[in-house]
Amino acid sequence: MTLASVPEYDPGQITRTTGFAVVVGAGMAGLMTARVLADLFERVTLIEKDALRDAPVSRSGTPQANHIHNLHEAGRQTLEDLFPGFSEALLAAGGNRIEINSDSRVFIEEGVLAHGPAQLPMYCASRPLFELVTRRRVEDIENVSLRDNCQFVDYLTEGTADVTGISIRQDGRTEDIRADLVVDATGRTSRTPDWLAEHDYPMPTVDEVHIDVAYSTAFVNRPTDVQQTCVVLPNPPRKRGGGMFPVENGRWMMTLFGVHGEHAPTEQAGFTDFAASLPISDFERVIDEHGLASETIEQYPFPSNRRVRYEEADRFPDGLLVIGDGIASFNPIYGQGMSVAALEAIQLHHTLAAGSSDDVAQRFFQRATTVVDDAWMLAVGSDFQFGQTTGPKPTGTDLINRYLSRLLRTARTDGRVADAFNRVIIMEERPTSLFRPSILWRVLTPGI
Repeated sequence: MTLASVPEYDPGQITRTTGFAVVVGAGMAGLMTARVLADLFERVTLIEKDALRDAPVSRSGTPQANHIHNLHEAGRQTLEDLFPGFSEALLAAGGNRIEINSDSRVFIEEGVLAHGPAQLPMYCASRPLFELVTRRRVEDIENVSLRDNCQFVDYLTEGTADVTGISIRQDGRTEDIRADLVVDATGRTSRTPDWLAEHDYPMPTVDEVHIDVAYSTAFVNRPTDVQQTCVVLPNPPRKRGGGMFPVENGRWMMTLFGVHGEHAPTEQAGFTDFAASLPISDFERVIDEHGLASETIEQYPFPSNRRVRYEEADRFPDGLLVIGDGIASFNPIYGQGMSVAALEAIQLHHTLAAGSSDDVAQRFFQRATTVVDDAWMLAVGSDFQFGQTTGPKPTGTDLINRYLSRLLRTARTDGRVADAFNRVIIMEERPTSLFRPSILWRVLTPGI
């Protein structure tokens, strides 16, 4: 599901109780989860292992934060619903608002997509700035508290198979925190699958689709009045791509990436040469004209898309659920992570609004699946363009890819088709919208 198909957030659906909830992990998924839980529970505590500063700086627990993070419209609108005024707060903190159909160039299927007729905004910033603006709003919620420098140790069970809280370590001391609900928002490194196995729960199936992507990122000096954005996506046989987005402090964040062994270098000369090898000159030109602003170039490897099929589990402990990258993490070149987490938070809201306290996790996992399915199909389907990609291939992938290839070739000259594709990418519309008769006709009828 996407923005068009997930029911809107409505805090009036929930009446606050006297319960207590704990969220482990204060990244974007955890912050949005805490906001949703605050509508129901009398108290909510966020636990974060890293030190949190009132500044947009990367944390050791989120090495991927040093790279491009797109906030698609589905994510932005959800954050706006959860935190009214979020968009303006982001801009006031240094973020940027671009128009996809005037400020961006997207090179895919060996051509640049046409600009469509509609306005499609995108809000651009570094991941640490997105996180800081969101965290400030969470800290303003009266019944939410945040504890940083806290290491999660284990789930508490009190001799039962259900979770009744967590054990943490802070300043060398161990403390037990009792809770009515624990949410694991620790991301891809979640320890929940291993914990389930150790406590005789069925191990959930894990789908992994190996793409072997690594991305390298540098800042480039940017005139403050220039909003140019550029994306090049890999397409067989070309394994290289890149993204360039305007962020705070008069800079572009430029991420270069490659799949299946084509990894961008981390030294400046090699980084520049990699930029020059891309099929359009935008990346090389802005480096030549404005210069790199980074002394060091950060690199992050991402071996595989990973999805944990909690929704298929026959049994799952009461008092616990998982959200965000702990459910599914996608090839980051498609920029889906924050927006998927936002839509999952809305699905958690609707799960809680249903009123029953029974099987909360299993009901949530079923709802979350509707969000993950679309994002998974887009990311994994694109990755399976390459013969070297391995893992479970969704049914119909090859047929869909052939249609999308033709659609994207059409979108080079047809702004309406490009607009329809962009609305799917920003998670405003479902991928099935690309098969509407009006789009099918334009794609399959030559020369219109």
